[in-house]
Amino acid sequence: MPFSSPGPRALRQSAGAFGAVALIALGATPATAADDPTTGLVLGGIAPFEKVKPGSDLQLAPTFTNTGDAALDKVWMSYSVTRGLSQPEVPANCLRYEIAAADEEPGRSEVVCEFDQPVRPGVVYAPERPLSLKALDRALYDRLRVTVDSADTGPGDNASAPVRGTAPAVKLAERPDQKPAQPGSGQHDGWDAADVTVTADNTADFQVTGARLRGRVGDTVTLRVTYKNAGPAWVLRDLGQSATHVLVTLPEGTSMVRADGFCKNTGAESYACGTGESWVTEGGGQTYTFKVKIDEAAPGAKGYVELAEEPRPFDHVKKNDTAVVTLAVTGGGSTGGGAQGGGDATGGTGSTTTTGGTGKGTGGTATTGGSSTTGGTTGTSGTAATGGTGGTSGTTTGGSLANTGAGSALPLAGAAGAAVLAGAGVLVAVRRRGGRPE
Repeated sequence: MPFSSPGPRALRQSAGAFGAVALIALGATPATAADDPTTGLVLGGIAPFEKVKPGSDLQLAPTFTNTGDAALDKVWMSYSVTRGLSQPEVPANCLRYEIAAADEEPGRSEVVCEFDQPVRPGVVYAPERPLSLKALDRALYDRLRVTVDSADTGPGDNASAPVRGTAPAVKLAERPDQKPAQPGSGQHDGWDAADVTVTADNTADFQVTGARLRGRVGDTVTLRVTYKNAGPAWVLRDLGQSATHVLVTLPEGTSMVRADGFCKNTGAESYACGTGESWVTEGGGQTYTFKVKIDEAAPGAKGYVELAEEPRPFDHVKKNDTAVVTLAVTGGGSTGGGAQGGGDATGGTGSTTTTGGTGKGTGGTATTGGSSTTGGTTGTSGTAATGGTGGTSGTTTGGSLANTGAGSALPLAGAAGAAVLAGAGVLVAVRRRGGRPE
């Protein structure tokens, strides 16, 4: 998934790696001649890193056992980390690759180390010197993937040119104090991998902005509202899970002409919106664009933009979780559209995802009347923990939020232009216009 033209490692080792998809062992292996040696590599357990302080250093010393019946001439170990982590010291026998975000997976950095020495069966090995990792200021819910392999298959076509490390080369050392894995216990042919969560003690401030609609009765105007992650941390969810969910309620006296492609009508003139990716960078976010008709003048009418009621234990600032959409009706009636709302520039509907402060188009044409087609795939959670656990958050302005249950109702878009809100089997409570106290 993370590579445009995946090689063997991408297919067999990256499947589900950073999307928290469980590794699945095949029920049967290809038959081999009776005198062919078996190849097996099994990693030892690696504990998750928890309550990590941004800026702190982490030490990683994974072990593995050759569970086959013959020695190996050499092995390769790789270490992939998401963008909240870095590898400040790379040994000279290792290559570093930068792998860009692709499909529904975030970018990552990968270090591949070659150990050109015999690896005997039934013996536990580990690098003689731990690999150093650093938690960056943006760390929060990050992931580390460790792989050991009997072949060098490369990181895939989506990777940058390799850069060789400059720190002293590292060798493997035997670990007689460690219990070896049982012969034949390997689940893969000549490789093994482990996914490790790295949870930092950090915060991220999710916030929304409202808008001002202005026009005559009968006009169709443009409504643009946004959500943003003000940081300092980036936020990574499981594959297929929106980074957050945003609720948009139109003011009384208006009706939807065309909804944003990432939003689904939940009843009346209320819409629940997902995101184009399962992560949001610090400073990133998304803009939702709607075409709205002004049906009648409704003095004092207000709509709302709100973060859905779902766990955000990292977000300690609640005052910016809700914003207002106001309506100002001017002049007499009109027979056509053309007015625009809130001072926004005219344009088609669709969503814009902002990454690190820059805009990137993610949505295509929006669906009409709140209907949508489903898109994207829902990842299966594996060992990686995500930022979806912990306390709940509400709002302190504009009244109480509806109980939306939107946590899994809005899967990601799998392709541009797809309306990504399936919502199958999930009930989303609807905010009725006029139901909020002024």
